[in-house]
Amino acid sequence: MRDIPISLFFPCYNEEANVEATVRDALETCESLFSDYEIIIVDDGSRDRTGQIADRLAAEHDRVRAVHNQPNRGYGGALQRGFLEARKPWVFFTDGDGQFDIREIGLLVELTDRHDGVVGYRLDRQDSLMRKLNAWCWTTLCNCVFGMRFKDIDCAFKLLPRRLFDEIPLHSQGAMISAELLARATRKGYRIGQVGVHHRARAAGTPTGANPRVILRAFVELFKLRKLIIAGK
Repeated sequence: MRDIPISLFFPCYNEEANVEATVRDALETCESLFSDYEIIIVDDGSRDRTGQIADRLAAEHDRVRAVHNQPNRGYGGALQRGFLEARKPWVFFTDGDGQFDIREIGLLVELTDRHDGVVGYRLDRQDSLMRKLNAWCWTTLCNCVFGMRFKDIDCAFKLLPRRLFDEIPLHSQGAMISAELLARATRKGYRIGQVGVHHRARAAGTPTGANPRVILRAFVELFKLRKLIIAGK
């Protein structure tokens, strides 16, 4: 497998029960795979002890940094902060809730010699039937609107080149961020590969993606974004 210089980051909102295990798994994985890496915890205005745990982990490990959004900026804002903070030529992100096996990052890295970026899609997704149905409808809609062919647009297991974030604007502050990212990258001509990754049931904490306000905001942003991308903005 290629040894690439890489920034890994985790957007976290109220993940005090998950963030430490997620970061420690990342440290162990990176030590075995990469010689040049950094890990960034993006605390998105958490109201629990996530920020304190992130700061402690950063103090304990030279490879770990903690940054804090105050106030909460939403999922899109957390990802944008991670892209901004990343210093290495490759950027990987996954959520801080521990629902993915970080060791499977190797599956994405293996495809970087054939693709400009690689994104995961969830195998045997460990969510309710309603969440699965919502995700299928959302992915299908976004693919139709933007002329894409992704299997799982919102899968939080993505590896992309750092230069991409200097070439494209990102406006989304909410759940629309992944669709915007892939739509803009595709329109720029980036070749994005896809690979299946395993998904775990959430062990602790409360997901926010199924919140009706989050879903409504994403739909509103979708059609605003379509106009912006068509206009080249």
